[in-house]
Amino acid sequence: MTAVIQARGLGKKYGQRWALSECTLDIPAGRVVGLVGPNGAGKTTLLNLAVGQMQPTAGSIEVLGGRPASGPEQLAKVGYVAQDAPTYAGLSVGEHLRLGARLNPRWDDAVARERIGRLGLEPGHRAGKLSGGQRAQLALTLGIAKRPELLILDEPVAALDPLARREFLQGLMEAVAEHSLSVVLSSHLVSDLERTCDYLIVLVESRVQVAGDVDDLLATHHRLTGPRKDTLPQDQHVVSESHTDRQSTYVVRTDGRIHDPAWTVGQLGLEDLVLAYMTPAPSRPTLEAIR
Repeated sequence: MTAVIQARGLGKKYGQRWALSECTLDIPAGRVVGLVGPNGAGKTTLLNLAVGQMQPTAGSIEVLGGRPASGPEQLAKVGYVAQDAPTYAGLSVGEHLRLGARLNPRWDDAVARERIGRLGLEPGHRAGKLSGGQRAQLALTLGIAKRPELLILDEPVAALDPLARREFLQGLMEAVAEHSLSVVLSSHLVSDLERTCDYLIVLVESRVQVAGDVDDLLATHHRLTGPRKDTLPQDQHVVSESHTDRQSTYVVRTDGRIHDPAWTVGQLGLEDLVLAYMTPAPSRPTLEAIR
């Protein structure tokens, strides 16, 4: 597996607080990767480290085989759309495209203008007069026309209405298919990830809790409901648990079959899986500990 982002013991500290800690990851190439976690989990910090906007306090990170932002060639390989879909309010759509062409050696003006035309964005319109969805689409166009190998998006649709989110994600998936992009998409909206992502990373309290193919994760996680029990067989890794006086409910990860007839076994959706990893579980090890 070729990794577009490879982190080893990566950490970033602000004063006495670790925003990201002991992060070890291999993010595969050719995939649409969903990075999910609660606010303050470290998602933006990880992505800022990946694009070279900050330097790590501990460990190392490589992007496409090189140090982030280490030179013009490395910068050209990575496209980035930040949380607020940054555009310049005083510049027109056309001026954004001309600026993109001057700053990016791989710039594909035909792709940029075709996409702008398809979206109905007039070249003379000022970015400050566009709707939130239109500004997000303009920012995505700039990222795609750069012709990167890796496109990183940090919660680009968080402030958009449902229709604008759907149009943005549809445009993203069209670009992935057309240009064979690797994508890392950060979001706390799991429904958006379900529509777009085939690889998942869950980050909680600055640490990676789980990472893997979405299909594999859904196949190996189960909800068990049955009579009150405080322990499970050793081959079942407990992700989360809840109890009443008479009943126990566990979310477990296991590669084997669950044979105990005392348990009712249910499958999880992606949102259920993510929420299970966000639920505090004192005995749950980090991803690094269970590898």
